[in-house]
Amino acid sequence: MPPTASPTTAPATAPADGAAPARRAPVRDRYFDLLRALALFRVVLYHLTGWAWLPVLFPSMGVMFALAGNLMARSLKRPAVQVVRSRMRRLLPPLWLLGAVGVTGMLLQGWGPDGEEHPGWWWFHLAFWILPLSDPPYAEGVQGIHGVLGDDWAAELAGPLWYIRAYLWYVLLSPLLLRALRVVPWVTILAPVALAAALEFGYLELPGERLPSAVDDFSTFGACWVLGMAYREGVFQRVPRYIVPSVAPIIACVGLWYALNHDFRTGHDLDTIPFAEALWSLGTVMLLLHISPTWSEWPRRLRRWDRLITLLNSRAVTIYLWHNVCILAAATMWDQLWGVDVLGEHFSWLLDSPWPVLAFTWVLIGGCVVWFGWMEDLAAKRRPRLWPDGSTPAPAAGHRRA
Repeated sequence: MPPTASPTTAPATAPADGAAPARRAPVRDRYFDLLRALALFRVVLYHLTGWAWLPVLFPSMGVMFALAGNLMARSLKRPAVQVVRSRMRRLLPPLWLLGAVGVTGMLLQGWGPDGEEHPGWWWFHLAFWILPLSDPPYAEGVQGIHGVLGDDWAAELAGPLWYIRAYLWYVLLSPLLLRALRVVPWVTILAPVALAAALEFGYLELPGERLPSAVDDFSTFGACWVLGMAYREGVFQRVPRYIVPSVAPIIACVGLWYALNHDFRTGHDLDTIPFAEALWSLGTVMLLLHISPTWSEWPRRLRRWDRLITLLNSRAVTIYLWHNVCILAAATMWDQLWGVDVLGEHFSWLLDSPWPVLAFTWVLIGGCVVWFGWMEDLAAKRRPRLWPDGSTPAPAAGHRRA
């Protein structure tokens, strides 16, 4: 399932004499909602600024995969085939909408099977826009739309699709991962890290281009996905409470140490060092799950952010899929202000700042929520909503509100 709300199971209300037990609706875990909202905001900020310290401050992708794994383990109380089909139904339609817009735009700009450096199996590879078991193809070096989108906008459009591909593989493998987790929990949690180490230090080499990228993503964030499942399965509760806060910082610090001592030619950004990112994400996510309070209601200081956090969680897939294009559009249009002599002469400090572009980016993301977010509701078989911030209850599809 895409990174949406994480419900916790609420106790059923006591039945009256002779009456069938009434089942209460699941309660959203607001702590998980907060983590997901922070992860989305950090992703947008990082992709805009490129600040290498942001993945260290908050490992967004590890957090998002862990929360999704937690929800997947909860759902697998039902038949696995039914759960996998449901998750795919929720995940793929927002991607199809992105592809319908993006691929159409690329075709209109002359993209086709004879494009430079395109694979011979071009038509076959287009199927990855429908079922992204591998990276969907896109037009490289496509010209921008002057004043709105910069050059190579197709690459920015396709940039977030690795997440959809990785998510899909995690969903497909989850029934097997859950079985292994119940038999050998800590071995299953650490197996992806061992795979990341084998790839990093050259003990395992994979042929081709598509397979290595998929395995690399699995090894980097697989431990976080399994960790979320383990939390749902109660693995944390079966070890003394001092174990996790004692071990997790060591794992995270080893990852950070490796990143800082990595080859200077590639820099020290965790996103470019999969083994270091795997360790740092694993250690940090372990701590975040270990301390997780159960918030069915917001603490007083966070109540003011309720509607914003609800909106971010309700449209997490839409925001993630479209945010790169929004960043590119905001930066392109902001750069046009350089041509205004008065602004360039007297407000150059403002034009160089990333914060106005960030604010403009979120305005455009809000537009994408309105224009494209309804697809998430259709995928979940809900009545489409333009702005699902929780201000009004969401009626189920096919039902009228009283």
